[in-house]
Amino acid sequence: MSVVPEIVIQAWAKREAAVVLVTVDAHGTPNAIYATCAKMHSPDTFVVADNFFNKTRANILAGSKVALLFITSDGDSYQVKGSVEHHTSGAFFDDMKKWNPSHLPGHAAAVLRVEHVFCGAKQLV
Repeated sequence: MSVVPEIVIQAWAKREAAVVLVTVDAHGTPNAIYATCAKMHSPDTFVVADNFFNKTRANILAGSKVALLFITSDGDSYQVKGSVEHHTSGAFFDDMKKWNPSHLPGHAAAVLRVEHVFCGAKQLV
């Protein structure tokens, strides 16, 4: 597991509302979704609320790695890659339920463990 640099922490604070979460299925077919309910839990962990995952959930449960892409209000793009866990109970799930809007189902918390970080094409971690 890696830690995102301070520049990425600052960029996350200036991100546009939606992030893009990318998984792949067992055949290597990518699946990308927009997600509006995401949080940097710590410098090495991001959480995305599973509100309406379908293929994304199936891919995560099958062991997919993930990429999370976000853009800042300044137009800078960042990509965080790593492994992912799907929590339907426990501390990550309970925390997600606190910040996920109450009108959304919050079926689970997708917990991304940071392995690589990019700003555009430049690898930061």
